[in-house]
Amino acid sequence: MVDESSRTPVTGADVEHAVRLSVTALRAGLAADWSVQAGPLEWDCWETVEHLSDDLFAYAVQLGPAQPPLDGEVPYLCEAKRPGGPRNSVHADRAAGPAGLLMTLEASGALLTAMVRTASPDVRAHHVFGISDPEGFAAMGIVETLLHTYDVSEGLGLTWSPPAGLCDRVLARLFRDVPDDQDRWQALLWATGRADLPGRPRPGTWRWYGEPVSRGAARL
Repeated sequence: MVDESSRTPVTGADVEHAVRLSVTALRAGLAADWSVQAGPLEWDCWETVEHLSDDLFAYAVQLGPAQPPLDGEVPYLCEAKRPGGPRNSVHADRAAGPAGLLMTLEASGALLTAMVRTASPDVRAHHVFGISDPEGFAAMGIVETLLHTYDVSEGLGLTWSPPAGLCDRVLARLFRDVPDDQDRWQALLWATGRADLPGRPRPGTWRWYGEPVSRGAARL
């Protein structure tokens, strides 16, 4: 159970921090081969960062209209560059290389950061897992950032271990039934099917819960 009255909210500053940490970590692999598989995913490292940039962009624009959509996404064209590749609205210019790709990630992160900071907390918008609010989209963007940076780091042979506090805040906002007596990063990996925990095999399927929550309530 999450006690909403004592939970620390997820903020635009958290989004900004997560993206800056990601970009800094991935810059260590600029000279690597970005066509290798990204950890457990079917995409390569370039495609995975492109997908992440697209996620952050998509979450930002959901909050943008005067009347955000409640039954679908803002209708940007999404397409994959190859069969089995991610379907994105954001595609980086490959001629710009990995440094340019990371610039698109940084820019998309800045868009989501700005929207979370400026949107009214009463704004509601569609997500495939249910209607959410600016804090929910912030938390979802951070989870996408932390996990896909992990995937790409696995592929490029980089080290990635995000701050426990950041992991804890998004776990408290989006995930239920996650043990609170485990390392927060390992718990997030477990909650998203990427790791085992002692006595807890990794889940075969998973999802988060981004619906708006009352600050005075407790979530079971």
